[in-house]
Amino acid sequence: MHNATLPTISLAIPTYNEASHIKKLIKGFLSTEYPNLIEIIVADGGSTDDTQEIVQKLSVEDSRVQLIHNPLKIQSAGLNLILHECKGEVFLRADAHSDYAPDYIEKCIEALLESKAVNVGGAQRFAAKTPFQAGIALSSKSILGSGGAKYRDVDYDGYAETVYLGCFWRKSLLEVSGYCVEATPNEDAELNQRLIKDNSQAIYISSKIHVWYYPRKTWKSLWIQYFKYGGGRYRTTTKHSIKLQMRGMIPFLVISITTLILFVDLLFPQLGLPMEILVLCGILLPFLESWRITAKFNKDFVAEIWRGDKDKIPSFLSRWFLCGVTLLIMPLAHSSGYAYQLVRHKILRVSDW
Repeated sequence: MHNATLPTISLAIPTYNEASHIKKLIKGFLSTEYPNLIEIIVADGGSTDDTQEIVQKLSVEDSRVQLIHNPLKIQSAGLNLILHECKGEVFLRADAHSDYAPDYIEKCIEALLESKAVNVGGAQRFAAKTPFQAGIALSSKSILGSGGAKYRDVDYDGYAETVYLGCFWRKSLLEVSGYCVEATPNEDAELNQRLIKDNSQAIYISSKIHVWYYPRKTWKSLWIQYFKYGGGRYRTTTKHSIKLQMRGMIPFLVISITTLILFVDLLFPQLGLPMEILVLCGILLPFLESWRITAKFNKDFVAEIWRGDKDKIPSFLSRWFLCGVTLLIMPLAHSSGYAYQLVRHKILRVSDW
């Protein structure tokens, strides 16, 4: 395809304290062979490290790099600032905590043009540099960790309800007023719900688009992340069709039913409900699934997931245990966040929209 027929691209990067990643990220995109990358705009939320200084130096080296200030300090607000500032026909979102294939831009544009979709992207592939990240990465290979989401399936090609990051026609984003700040941290899914409202084929996933995500490094940060995800999922559920949100409600429903049964057993012990067996199964199931997943990806772990030091590869037992812990934390945290927002909305009558 001739250069003149290829759409111009504005690359959008929201940041906060990304000094250890931002230079490599921007340099990687600047080296693309795609001819019409016209700008890389970084919206920084007031970083206290050297992120802003690094971006400013890169802007001197290459005028396509720009730095703008994001006073609200959240990704969705920063992305909206870039959306209104940029000039490209295509709005390509990038995350500072991800790695991208050398042909990432080319494959995104190829999928965008061929699918006739509004937003395209690749599967969220997980990479790890620490043992705990390895546990999370492995959990993403399980339906208990992914929830059966299409954007977690590296072999999937086709239309979906949402996608990791995103490569959009800027005009289409402007038509729906960009990202919803109130939907944070579920802003991607909420935005895509609006895009597919009148076009069921607005979102497309291509297995040719390769991007790797580095997950949280501690159980505490993972809990906070999924607690926020659960709350964001509930808010999105109240705004859009419940049918499309059922996958996000499953952890809350399962844990709520289990809690209800436990409460009934405490009030009416004469019923003889097998609570010990139920609780034991609830704990053992994630670790049994973790063993299956860890064994299945044992041979390919280093090639597909591990990006850390070769002499610090976590053992099989370490991976199994941490994957099991992850499979316990994620649904518990997600359902807790979901329940918190439900109580705020239904009982305390607090509205987030």
